[in-house]
Amino acid sequence: MLKFRVFGLFALGYFISYLLRGLNIGFAPFLMRELHLSAIDLGTLTSFHFLGFAIAQIPGGLLLDRYGPRRVNAALLLLGALGVLIFGLAPNFPVMLAGRFLIGVGVSATLGGAFKALAQHFPLQQLPLLNGMTMAVGGLGGVAVGSPLTWLLGLTDWRSICVALAMAVAVAAIGLWFGVTDIEHPHRPGSIVEQLTGMRHILGSAVFWKIASFSGLTQGVFYGMQSLWAGAFMRDVSGFDAGNAAALVSILGLAMMAGSVGFGALARRLDHHSVSLHSFCGAGMAVFLLDQILILLRVPLPATLLWTLYGAFGGIGFLSFADMARHFSLHLIGRANAAFNLVIFLLVFAAQIGVGAVLNLWPAAAGHYPAQAHLIAWSGLVLLQLLGSVWYFWPGKPIATS
Repeated sequence: MLKFRVFGLFALGYFISYLLRGLNIGFAPFLMRELHLSAIDLGTLTSFHFLGFAIAQIPGGLLLDRYGPRRVNAALLLLGALGVLIFGLAPNFPVMLAGRFLIGVGVSATLGGAFKALAQHFPLQQLPLLNGMTMAVGGLGGVAVGSPLTWLLGLTDWRSICVALAMAVAVAAIGLWFGVTDIEHPHRPGSIVEQLTGMRHILGSAVFWKIASFSGLTQGVFYGMQSLWAGAFMRDVSGFDAGNAAALVSILGLAMMAGSVGFGALARRLDHHSVSLHSFCGAGMAVFLLDQILILLRVPLPATLLWTLYGAFGGIGFLSFADMARHFSLHLIGRANAAFNLVIFLLVFAAQIGVGAVLNLWPAAAGHYPAQAHLIAWSGLVLLQLLGSVWYFWPGKPIATS
């Protein structure tokens, strides 16, 4: 039963993280109208979640390896609940920024903590599937910010939703604190200086950057667009109304869930047939890149198909976390996951602000931006991912790191 509780409670934490990061995709029209926000204002507001998330990764990784995921995740989720409350009750833009930042810090260890807890309780061979299932549960948050959130916003206002969410997050934190137990690993963490030395070792590792290059960029783009700009792209470029765009966002989230579980299981099976996790993950990310190009070219294919592929393959880079576990020992894996998350969410932060800055170069009409603006912004993201793929696929076998 303990293993089921470990999986369920830590996966719930990641669902909360995914839900909170994507709230503004539904809140955006209300925020822009109520607070008179421009595209770059909205991008900055949303990206502050990811800035807080990224800044907390290094200390979060140290805390995970020192105190364990149960205590760290529960305490941080309480901070996240406070951030949601501040955001929902904020009287002005600066206070909203502070709330979003606190939310990001509060959920910063949900994924790294979950992966560490799973690595502590389950065999290494099961991690790709279990990590994928965790991502799938999180993906429900991506579904929830589509049609369900749009439906809720028809019943009540965004501030009331935030207050309710703050209470729910606090309850989840308490459940995590009392619902699982810690596992004491025989390797006890050393001093802060020794732990920082371990982090420096990870960030100085060629293996780390080879894995994190393409994977970090694809996940940074995917999460950045899914949690904010995908809906605007669907409305402004593809011509969908708000309801249909919200439905596509939910389909995208469902596809991400299916891809996480399916690719996790397939990766485990292919590993038994000498297909490396690195190669399989890279192939999936290449499909994601191709799908983005097809969307930008506006090929005559059903939008549902293209955005389903976007969701299914956009998150496949999560397999790189299991790849990291094969190259870094268990006492370092919390810091390795945190360092990888740092890369990903700094890229999310940059992508959301960058797209907003590009859109802001054109005048908005009733909250909509010209299709050309979106296409130029997204083309720049595609180019960056192409460059990242070169390093990822460059010949040379990664060397195991302890």
